[in-house]
Amino acid sequence: MSSLEPFGARLRRAMDERGALCVGIDPHASLLAEWGLNDDVAGLERFSRTVVEAMADRVAVLKPQSAFFERFGSRGIAVLEKSVAQARAAGALVVMDAKRGDIGSTMAAYAETFLHKDSPLFSDALTVSPYLGYGSLSPAVALARESGTGLFVLALTSNPEGGEVQHAVRTDGRNIGATMLGHLAAENAGEEPLGSFGAVVGATLGDLSSYDLDINGPLLAPGIGAQGATAADLPAVFGSAVRNVVPNVSRGVLRHGPDAGRLRAAAERFAEEIRAAVGAV
Repeated sequence: MSSLEPFGARLRRAMDERGALCVGIDPHASLLAEWGLNDDVAGLERFSRTVVEAMADRVAVLKPQSAFFERFGSRGIAVLEKSVAQARAAGALVVMDAKRGDIGSTMAAYAETFLHKDSPLFSDALTVSPYLGYGSLSPAVALARESGTGLFVLALTSNPEGGEVQHAVRTDGRNIGATMLGHLAAENAGEEPLGSFGAVVGATLGDLSSYDLDINGPLLAPGIGAQGATAADLPAVFGSAVRNVVPNVSRGVLRHGPDAGRLRAAAERFAEEIRAAVGAV
């Protein structure tokens, strides 16, 4: 398989050139209604096309939430395929938010769906769940290395339920979240300028100084905007790893649609706030 330049290198360049903001594409029913669109495939297509056309030539990362397309069946998946292709063609990196996790050939098939260069859903990176054991992700790790793509592994998520798994303590005294970060640091060892294997770490979690977030890879950070975190919180949460944070904003930007100019203006405000917060460190 002919591979791209590694995802980590492409992401570092995109963040340096365009800023670190990641905008989610989350066409859930209530947001479609806010835009005056029907909760159907036509509304989905209009929403997604508007977001991509407004953002893909200026933000570093777009992150479609696969579930909101899957709920419309094959026609929704067709919209997702088109959105991914158009976003990548316009220069944005696409992180597919599908949170896949399984074992063996099934995990390999999930990886091929999103990370194989010939797939209609080929994306620059994929979110994955390691809670069948980190080793279960091996097929996705191998394909990501081969294809020049990346993974974002759920490590310290912002949902309150996540703590019962991620904060559970192993027999060696480390909790599960820290263990996942350790695995990712090992995957990224020696990579320059940035490894391709990132963690999902919530921006709403407060002081994370007890965790080693310097994994030499990106940290996808949901929670900015509607969930209550602000760009100014990032240095306190992420410490010395803040330069590798990819803050994700969805509703905080999307609620300004369907007007493309207002979407762009909202994204630029968040991007500037992030630049100011990170640049001050």
